[in-house]
Amino acid sequence: MKYLFILCFFFQIYSISAVGQEYKYHTVQKGETVYSIAKSYNISEEAIYKYNPDAKEGIEVAAKLVIPVSEVKKQNADVNFRTHKVERKETLYSLSKQYNVDIDDIKRYNKHLYAEELQTGEVVRIPVFAKTPSVVERTSNSKKSNVQDKSTREHIVLPKETKYGIARKYGLTVKELEELNPKVEVLKPGVMLKVGTDVLDDQVILATNDFEFYEVKPKETIFGLTRKFEVDKDSLMALNPALKNGLKSGMVLKVPNKGVGVGNLGETETEKFKSDDSKEADSETEVVEEKINLRNNLTNFKTKEIALMLPYHLDKVEADSLATYKDAILNERVLRISLDFYSGVLMAVERAKEMGISTNLRVFDTKQSTYEVNNIINRNNFSNTDAVIGPLLKNTTEAAAAQLNRQEVPVISPLSNRAMRPMSNLFQSRPTDDILAEAMLNYLSNNVEGKNLIVIADPQAYKIKSTLSGLFPSARFVTPSEGFVSEESIAKTLSKTKKNWVILESDGVGTLTSAISALNRLARENEIRLFTTNKNNSYDNDNVPNEHLAKLNFHYPSVDKEYDPEFSAEFIDRYAEKYGAVPNQYAVRGYDLTLDILLRLATAEDLYESFVKYRGYTEYNENKFHYLPSSGGGFHNDAVYIMRINPDLTLSVVNDFKSSL
Repeated sequence: MKYLFILCFFFQIYSISAVGQEYKYHTVQKGETVYSIAKSYNISEEAIYKYNPDAKEGIEVAAKLVIPVSEVKKQNADVNFRTHKVERKETLYSLSKQYNVDIDDIKRYNKHLYAEELQTGEVVRIPVFAKTPSVVERTSNSKKSNVQDKSTREHIVLPKETKYGIARKYGLTVKELEELNPKVEVLKPGVMLKVGTDVLDDQVILATNDFEFYEVKPKETIFGLTRKFEVDKDSLMALNPALKNGLKSGMVLKVPNKGVGVGNLGETETEKFKSDDSKEADSETEVVEEKINLRNNLTNFKTKEIALMLPYHLDKVEADSLATYKDAILNERVLRISLDFYSGVLMAVERAKEMGISTNLRVFDTKQSTYEVNNIINRNNFSNTDAVIGPLLKNTTEAAAAQLNRQEVPVISPLSNRAMRPMSNLFQSRPTDDILAEAMLNYLSNNVEGKNLIVIADPQAYKIKSTLSGLFPSARFVTPSEGFVSEESIAKTLSKTKKNWVILESDGVGTLTSAISALNRLARENEIRLFTTNKNNSYDNDNVPNEHLAKLNFHYPSVDKEYDPEFSAEFIDRYAEKYGAVPNQYAVRGYDLTLDILLRLATAEDLYESFVKYRGYTEYNENKFHYLPSSGGGFHNDAVYIMRINPDLTLSVVNDFKSSL
């Protein structure tokens, strides 16, 4: 096996957790002093004065002091542990309540929980801190206490706290919070606010470098927010339990900090509490996903180890003849795909080497067998492997990831679009069909206003039909009969005054051909565009002419686009010179994927540091990449093109990250 030097980078599990300061309130009781209160909480007097500067002039009974809980924990160095075996339906929240310990503390001593869900049967360590006083807000019968009505309570504004964080804490919209406090013009530490009584269970955690608060704008969707803040739906729901009742305009959400600055203030800053100007500025605040060029930020030139696992079926090569193998190449599609992909990988190897980065490439033949994958891993040392690209198919990829999970060796699935078992070391680089469909739904949601929407869906497509019905209640539906769509049934749904957008959902050739033919005839007198969430193999049938699709400006979601000859001229020429052919989609995929991995990791010590340092998406000849954490563990690429077939049979990209937000 020939060894080549190229660039690849080590993937390791990295997590971003909220590390915000935490606070509790203490109501001063008769006879208490700053010294006695500090001693009771095992913190310094300076810590109390830091967050309560007026206390230097003395404290009164019933006064409220801010106690920095995190500083209590920092001084509590004695930590012991008990173990807990996780039972069915137990959660981090239930464990925190059972053992009276914060969720963040459980994660701190079980680091895999930053990136993975709690699993039934696993054993976790529960920290047991030296006993400290319970930090609770006590009530006082003093006459100086403010009398509250049944629907409100008091809240003292903390340093760096914002109206967004306060509103979320008490289940209010920002507008409701402002209406409760009409006389408050500027939000400053120490100001007393009226707030709601529906209080979240967690402690007061402020906006930090990792998290901030965001006010939901009109017409925003959960899918749009997952794209805007680079977080999957399950994680967004976990951060904001109120979303289980639906997303509403004005809601305040806790989201990953994207540098927008919606809720973050410096220690010496104040926030306008009620101002038309500030509201207008908030409405214009927008996260724009940008295309990033990692070539300008290379810093890590350390030689890396990469393993490439593909099904070459070398066992079919006879010792004295290559003819048998040539026949295998012609007869086996998977083998041809593997060799094309491999050629692209080698091109990326050479390109990376020209940038000054070298990597040792090891190539393994999986023979399209999970048994062989396990043998390869057992027979070879992968302890120093930075990343594995491959295997090609779902079952072999899962086998490799499972075997290498304990060693935390990342496995990058290059081509499979099937959803895989969640594993912390598994990176799915090709968007699944569900992600493709969701991208098209998002595109339609952002652009369908003012259009006459028509859905043609087979009975077998009931899931997507139900989704479309929920998203677009005013849409008109046409159901094919025995795999056929009549022109009359479509004509009844068309509008003469609006643009007609038709969504076609079927994998039946009969349904597709009859519907597309009817739409072409109707397009002579009506403005019609055709869409689908799933461009399946039936669209490649000879009975579905591209000319008909082009006339309807057919839109569909795609993992890749056609490369631009001008942009990719150098790559195409070098590939043709090396292999005597123009690269096909699998060769381009091998090149784009491998180069992306190398460049992402060349910008930092590891892949995740690169994600934190360089927001946005990367794009190469035909493919773009934008990775998000997957529910249950691992990561997936959600970068999708919305393609359009033009009347001249050329293809255009009609979406990018900017337009899909």
